[in-house]
Amino acid sequence: MFTILVVEDDAKLRQLFCTVLTRHGYRAVPAMNGEDALAKLDKEYIDLMICDIMMPVMDGFELTRMIRDNNSQLPVLMVTARETFADKQQGFLVGIDDYMVKPVNVNEMILRVGALLRRAKIISERKIEWSETVLDYDALTVIQGPESIVLPQKEFYLLYKMVSYPNKIFTKQQLMDEIWGMDSESDEHTVVVHINRLRERFRDNPDFEIVTVRGLGYKVVKRG
Repeated sequence: MFTILVVEDDAKLRQLFCTVLTRHGYRAVPAMNGEDALAKLDKEYIDLMICDIMMPVMDGFELTRMIRDNNSQLPVLMVTARETFADKQQGFLVGIDDYMVKPVNVNEMILRVGALLRRAKIISERKIEWSETVLDYDALTVIQGPESIVLPQKEFYLLYKMVSYPNKIFTKQQLMDEIWGMDSESDEHTVVVHINRLRERFRDNPDFEIVTVRGLGYKVVKRG
């Protein structure tokens, strides 16, 4: 069970967020302000923090800055009534990962929490697990049940990138720039060749498939 720290000085809103998180299977830890949040962080392991900006004693910007100064990679979702670009810019500069403006759609909040947790797990463990399929970044290996396949480096990076963002459409140029680098002398046909190889390798995979979106690019989708 993931533990979410909810830092909000509005008692009703804090209770609402905690209730919604609990209903979706998370363990919610409430905090009234930044100082209270630091005390909670010292006492227990937190997987993600939802944080307001404007709070007494210590605001959300200062709290996030202190967390990042300690080299913590804790995912931070900032939720606030302040919606100017300058406020958002300051938030990202101090190290937040995502930003929502009040009034908050709690269903959207849950989606964002899930996405941030998945991303944090992928970064920390360098592995992606989809049902019976595991992608091990360090070993360049795809494990399917009892079988494991070591892929050529570019093929693995290409697959790992797309699987990290299921249903996201990547253009050939995006994939070329990210996997081969912007200075590569290869052309977009290289991407097509690698995609075709991956499709052939994993045509019977029960968990995912690579889909061509005509005129746009490629995406990975879950099967079933």
